[in-house]
Amino acid sequence: MRRTSARLADGREIIYFDDTPGAPTRTAVDRRDLPPTENSGQIRRDPLTGEWSAIAAHRQTRTYQPPADLCPLCPSAPDRPTEIPEADYDVVVFENRFPSFAQNAIGVVERGLVERAPGVGRCEVMCFTSDHNSAFGQLSPARVRTVVDAWADRTEALSALPGVEQVFPFENRGDEIGVTLSHPHGQIYGYPFVTPRTEKMLAVARAHGGPVLGEVLAYERSDGSRVVASSEHWTAYVPAAARWPIEVHLVPHRQVPDLPALSPAERDDFADLYLRVLGRLDGLYNRELPYIAAWHQAPVREGREFAWLHLEVFSILRAADKLKYLAGSESGMAVWINDVTPEDMAARLR
Repeated sequence: MRRTSARLADGREIIYFDDTPGAPTRTAVDRRDLPPTENSGQIRRDPLTGEWSAIAAHRQTRTYQPPADLCPLCPSAPDRPTEIPEADYDVVVFENRFPSFAQNAIGVVERGLVERAPGVGRCEVMCFTSDHNSAFGQLSPARVRTVVDAWADRTEALSALPGVEQVFPFENRGDEIGVTLSHPHGQIYGYPFVTPRTEKMLAVARAHGGPVLGEVLAYERSDGSRVVASSEHWTAYVPAAARWPIEVHLVPHRQVPDLPALSPAERDDFADLYLRVLGRLDGLYNRELPYIAAWHQAPVREGREFAWLHLEVFSILRAADKLKYLAGSESGMAVWINDVTPEDMAARLR
């Protein structure tokens, strides 16, 4: 894989990850007339829960579901410049033009009942392919391996930035999820705090005296009723206490804190297994399944010995034509009610 870093017209970084033999050297220049980026995003701490929220009003003007011929994630053409200046690409990552967090976030820290601070961090967009009509599940194993290597590269890079406490690669797919651009892509957030979900999992692991996921993995592999697929280095299963109607966890058999810690063999093995899982998800209702794929990684500076890398893939589709809405119990009290048994869902996916 060849890695090339460049700059867009407004100074944002763009990085090409090329795996195609003979791919051209990336020398295209972004000639768009773009204003300098400025981010007034803020984070505020809820005094009742202690949790941080991001306030990013400038994102209201971001691009929303443009027609395919105006997609900003497709390669550039002579008469249609996009976010990617090149005429083609394999995998590309660039700084989000409408970020929730950014290194140049402006503002001051304010103490008090509702603590405030600039939303310092970083948000990136990752395009998995230049083919607008493709999907992650249609990639080759070699291309998925390139994506994994790019995730690992960006995790290391963002972890080294001032103010970043946790790195979160993820993919949103499908209109029902709320995707604003249909081109196959994901995002990477460098949060200026440890997220509430991660804090809770680390607290449970500390109280337990070690990473609980290792015991969960052994339990699921031994029971087998919720295992969807497995390989030499990974197991995919529906968790026994699944919150979502469709929810699959992909867990490496070895405890590693994050993506950079995966071995070459584990990265190759993940590519094969993940494509199998995505094929089964799309086959469930014989349609492209809307989903969120979320990587759970250790924070940059704390609790790394208690963390166990894993990918959570879930969908809000509870039947072929019905959505799972987060209603009173879920939204108001964070008590989840699942209309599908995990054992039944795993059997159907198998």
